[in-house]
Amino acid sequence: MLLRKSKQFIIEVKQLTNYLDMKIFALILVVFVILSTLLPAPMEAADTDVGAACDARQLQPCLAAITGGGQPSDDCCAKLKDQQSCLCGFAKNPAFAQYISSPNSRKVLAACGVAYPSC
Repeated sequence: MLLRKSKQFIIEVKQLTNYLDMKIFALILVVFVILSTLLPAPMEAADTDVGAACDARQLQPCLAAITGGGQPSDDCCAKLKDQQSCLCGFAKNPAFAQYISSPNSRKVLAACGVAYPSC
């Protein structure tokens, strides 16, 4: 009788340990997910050409066409072509993402003959 109760006790302790291990694992997983969403993602080197100097300020001539929906200037198109390899990096940057993903941005890129970035 005592042996049977001892075995039952051991089984219950193992079940409790497994239960606590799962709770701890779940807690660690939740913390990891929360932290991974809070940390900024590093910009990949593949988003830019080695020779290209990515500078969003170079796209200033395009701002009126993107925000207002007008036709882009020749200067805007030239700058877009120069910065084309940088567009994915700009799209991932919260400061510029709204401009790159706007419907007018697609129109400006199409008018300039620049492909919309597929990042």
